[in-house]
Amino acid sequence: MDAFGLYLVVTDPVTSYEDVTTAAVSAGLRYVQLRMKNTPRKQVLATAHRMRDITQGTQTHLIINDDPELAVAAGADGVHLGQGDMPLLEARKRYPSLRIFGLSTHSYAQMEAAKSVMPDYAGVGPVYATPTKAIPDPVLGPEEAGRIVQASPWPTVAIGGINEERLPEVIRAGAINFSVVRAVCQSMDPYQAIVRLQTIWREAFDARYGVK
Repeated sequence: MDAFGLYLVVTDPVTSYEDVTTAAVSAGLRYVQLRMKNTPRKQVLATAHRMRDITQGTQTHLIINDDPELAVAAGADGVHLGQGDMPLLEARKRYPSLRIFGLSTHSYAQMEAAKSVMPDYAGVGPVYATPTKAIPDPVLGPEEAGRIVQASPWPTVAIGGINEERLPEVIRAGAINFSVVRAVCQSMDPYQAIVRLQTIWREAFDARYGVK
C-alpha cells in the first residue's frame, strides 16, 4: 500500500505559487501539481520553471496538469492527464523524459479501463461537489470513491471537495491518499494548512488500516 497522504494541486493561491510550492517541499509532500486553466501558455511555463527551481533536488515531484509538452519544457517530473487529454500510452511514447504519468478516473469503469495503460497513479473523483472544474464530473461520494480505490492496482488519490472536516470520512470509506486545492491554496499560511491536513490524514489512516 503506497500511502503518502496529500497530493497538492496548486491553482490560484492567495499567497503565490512559489509560497505554496515552498510549503509543500518544507512539509515533505511527495507531489505538487501545477494546474493553471485558461492562462496563457507562456505564463504557465514561467510559473512551472519557478516551481521547478523550488522542487529541484527535493523529495517533492513536480507534476504539470494536462500538457506533457509543457511538462518537458519545464523540466517537470511528470504530467497528469485527464480523460480528454492526450492518451497516456501516446504521451509515454512521445515524451520519454517524463518519469511519472498520472490519470484522472471518474468511475469504476474508467479505473478498469486504465488497466490497459497502467498509469503510475490515478486520481479518483470527484468525491464531493467542487467548483474547481468548469464542467464537473458526476460526484462519486466517499463510499464509491473508496470502492474504486480498493480495486485499484496502482497508487490512488481521492480528489474533489475534500477539506479538513471531510477528510476522515473519505479515509474511513476506503481512500488511501487524497488531494486538495482550496484547503491549502486559499490559506494565508499554506504550510500550516498542509501540516494540519497531513496530521488529520495520518490519524484517520492509522485508525482505518490498523497502523499502530
